[in-house]
Amino acid sequence: MRFKSAVVKDFKRFTHLTIQGIPERARLIMLAGPNGSGKSSFFEALYTWHKWTSRKNPSWEPEYHVKAGRPDRGRWDTNVAAVEFHGAAPEVAQKTIYIRSAYRNDPQFRITQLARQGDPLTTTTVARMIDNEAAVGRNYQRLAGQGVDDLFRGGSTTFDEYLERKIGKIRQPLHRLFPSLTLEGLGNPLENGTFYFTKGVSTGFDYRNLSGGEKAAFDLILDLVVASQSYDDTLFCIDEPESHMNARLQAELLSVLYELIPANCQMILATHSIGMMRRARDLESADPGSVVFLDFGGRDFDEAQVIEPTVPDVEFWQRAYDVALADLAALIAPERVVICEGAPNASARRNQAHDARCYERIFRVEFPETKFVPGGNDLEVAGDERGIAYALGILTRGTEVLRLIDRDARSDEEVAELKRSGVRVLSRRNLESCLFDDAVLEALARSAGSPQDAEALLAAKENVRAERLDDAPDDLEPASGQIYVECRRILELPKPGNDVKTFMRDTLAPLVKPGMIVYEELKRDIFEQQEKLVDEH
Repeated sequence: MRFKSAVVKDFKRFTHLTIQGIPERARLIMLAGPNGSGKSSFFEALYTWHKWTSRKNPSWEPEYHVKAGRPDRGRWDTNVAAVEFHGAAPEVAQKTIYIRSAYRNDPQFRITQLARQGDPLTTTTVARMIDNEAAVGRNYQRLAGQGVDDLFRGGSTTFDEYLERKIGKIRQPLHRLFPSLTLEGLGNPLENGTFYFTKGVSTGFDYRNLSGGEKAAFDLILDLVVASQSYDDTLFCIDEPESHMNARLQAELLSVLYELIPANCQMILATHSIGMMRRARDLESADPGSVVFLDFGGRDFDEAQVIEPTVPDVEFWQRAYDVALADLAALIAPERVVICEGAPNASARRNQAHDARCYERIFRVEFPETKFVPGGNDLEVAGDERGIAYALGILTRGTEVLRLIDRDARSDEEVAELKRSGVRVLSRRNLESCLFDDAVLEALARSAGSPQDAEALLAAKENVRAERLDDAPDDLEPASGQIYVECRRILELPKPGNDVKTFMRDTLAPLVKPGMIVYEELKRDIFEQQEKLVDEH
C-alpha cells in the first residue's frame, strides 16, 4: 500500500489543501518547509482521518482541529479529509497509518510489575500530535510481556533466546549509529525493568544515562521494530525524527529507519534536517523514483493550495539551507565551483555572469550543489590570472574547483594542452552553438505550444547561417541575434526576453534536458573525469 493523494478542508492550518501526484513506486516521502508551514498539521489531518475511518479512539476538539474562523462541523466527517492510496487498503483498517509526533520524551522509566498491553492495532499512543509520547517504557512492557507469553505458548526454549531474537533486530541499527553503544538486554521487569547497554568499557549502562541523541534514536528504532510486527501494510509517519541529533547522525538515522520499515510499507518524514534531506537525495539517486519531496514552504494556506512532488533543484536546496541554518546558509561551501567565462564585476552590464547563469539553469537539477562563477575572459580563466581558483582552493577546503572555457577556434593540439593543465574545454565552439542547437529549438517550439512550427524554425536558422558567409560553420554566436528574432517571429513568443542573452538564459537554457545530445556533451565536458593526456613522445 502506498499513499497517493489527500484533500484537507477547514482543518487547523488549511482552508483547502490538495496533495497529489505521489507515484506508486515512492517508498519515502519527505516534507520540507519552515516551522509553521503546515507539515505537522498535515500529519494531524492524516491521524484524525485514520482514527475516525478505522474507529480507533477518535476524538474531535473544535478549538484544536477546526481552522480558526471557519464553522465547526461538530465532529469529523468526510468533508474534512479524504485520503487515497495506491493499491488495496489493508484488510485491517487500523493498520493503515502509524504515526509518531515531534513530542517524544521518555527520559527515564523503571518497571516493577508487568502490565498487559492492549492490541497495538486498536490502541492509540496519543490523542493529538501535540501530546508527548513516552514510547520507550511502553515498548519495554510490550517486549517483556510478549516474551512471557511466548514462553507459556512454547515458542522459545528460554527467555534469553527470545530476547536475543528480538533485541538483535534493535542492536544492529543502534550500533550502526553509535559504534560504542550495544544493547545488552532488559532488566528484571518485576524489580528493575529498564534497558541496559554496554557503552565503551562500561557494562550495565542504564537507559536513563544515555545522551538525549542516543535516547531519541533508540526510541525510534525500538518503536519501528516493535510496531512493524503488527503494522506490516502501513504508512509510517514521523514528525521531526532528527530531534537532539547532529546532522551527520541525522543522515544515518534516515537510512536506518528507511531500512527498518517492512517492504510493503511507506514512510513520510517531516524534517528541517539538511542531513536527512541530503541522505534522501542520495537514496533517490541510487534508486530513482523511490523518494519524493513535498515543499510546504512559501504557501498561503488561507487560500486553496495544491502540493505536488517537487524536483530538488538549486532553489529548493537554498530554501532548505535557509530553514536549517538561517544566516549560516550563506557560509556553506558548494560541492563544486566551476569558473567559466564572463565579467566577474557585479557592477557590469545586466548580462553580467551570462555563461554562469546559463549553466546553472541547465544543471540545476542534476548538479544542484555546483556553483558557476564568472572569471573573466578565456585567457584569464585558463591561466587563473585573477586568482579565483587559487583563493577558492584555500577558502573552501573540500570544494572541487574547475576551470571551463569555450573552444572557440582552438586546434586539437591547443585543446589537448589546455586539458593537460587542468582546464575543461567545450566540445562545441561556444555556448551559443549549444543553446541554438536544433534539438533545443524543437523543444522551444513544443514549449510554446507550436510543435508544428519546429521545421520552420530550423529552416529559418539555416537561412540565417547561409546568409552569413564570413561566419565559421560551427559558430552560431554572430548569428544568434538574428536567430533570436526569427524565434520570436515564427512562434509569436510573448515574453522571450528583451535581448538574445536574456533569451538564451531564461528561455533556452531551461530547455536543455538530460537525454539531449547537447546536454550529455556539456555534462561530459564539465563534470566527467577527464583522462590525463600524455605526449606520444
